Amino acid sequence: MKNLAENRRASFDYELMDRYEAGLVLTGAETKSAKAGHMSLKGSFVVTKESELYLINALISPYKLAHKDTRHEDRRSRKLLLRRSEIRSLIGKSRVEGLTLVPIRVYTKRRLVKLEFAVGKGKKQFDKRDKIRKREVKRDIGRALRSK
Repeated sequence: MKNLAENRRASFDYELMDRYEAGLVLTGAETKSAKAGHMSLKGSFVVTKESELYLINALISPYKLAHKDTRHEDRRSRKLLLRRSEIRSLIGKSRVEGLTLVPIRVYTKRRLVKLEFAVGKGKKQFDKRDKIRKREVKRDIGRALRSK
């Protein structure tokens, strides 16, 4: 299992709850480019369209060795592959409870490209500041203990 892209900002901006794994529908050139590490999840999100899930705004750079005719659009929406029961429950959670589907990381599992995403609830600004404050206090305590 090799990490191809990671959304580090997700745990800072959202309170992550349930995690899911989904397959990504990619073209051949997109797969090669993603496996080469030319992918970013910055600013991407998962949406529901007509009882299907799509990854929106994820960047996969065009594969340099691909033929000019087979080049893909780098920020196109990509379909996610999940079981129908999982899709129904996720649609319900995102509509009823006001939760968001946040992509966390893209990785390979054997030869397949998978997306890990979570159901998240957006954090308020004061929650983020409180987390930063606690982290800094913990760091200061560690420095004080090491200096003694």
